[in-house]
Amino acid sequence: MPNSTDGMLKLQQIIGLPVYIAHSGAHAGKVRDVWFDEHWMLQGFVLDGWNWKPRTVCTVLWEDVLVCGADCLFIGSKEAIGLRRLSSLQRSFLNGCVRLKDLPVVTAEGKQLGRVSDVYFNPIMGTQVVGYELTDGFLSDLMDGRRWLRAPRDPDVFLLGEDAIVVPPLDESALERVAASDP
Repeated sequence: MPNSTDGMLKLQQIIGLPVYIAHSGAHAGKVRDVWFDEHWMLQGFVLDGWNWKPRTVCTVLWEDVLVCGADCLFIGSKEAIGLRRLSSLQRSFLNGCVRLKDLPVVTAEGKQLGRVSDVYFNPIMGTQVVGYELTDGFLSDLMDGRRWLRAPRDPDVFLLGEDAIVVPPLDESALERVAASDP
């Protein structure tokens, strides 16, 4: 039986990857974070590096990424790198005002399923989050492994709030066991 996570990338695998300009091979930076819109659709990547404007960051829109591979990303040109005010990146994986990493996932019945440890998406099919890797803490991860919660096709099924992700009632059998990502 194929694993539900085959062919998908985890955000933690992308953070830290080098970004290159496709036609010249020039290094454009490293992925420092990933940012989302208000519906948690992946919008682009925040790159490391210094820029001259305070409270701004270098970014690349998802639509400007030609290849999102396991070892690097390619963008079309240097012009794909833009500056954005840090405050405009409201939702991100690691550093936004609302950050997805460590966000609790709770059922509408009030049961906590875990905290978001990583996020899966299919780089070929677009920017929709397809699943969440959940953790119950270090010891639980070692003993039982982490669990994978498939994101619904209809984004309105999950309430992606500022302080928690609220899911409909479900039992533990709806969560698949997966090998843990890096912490």
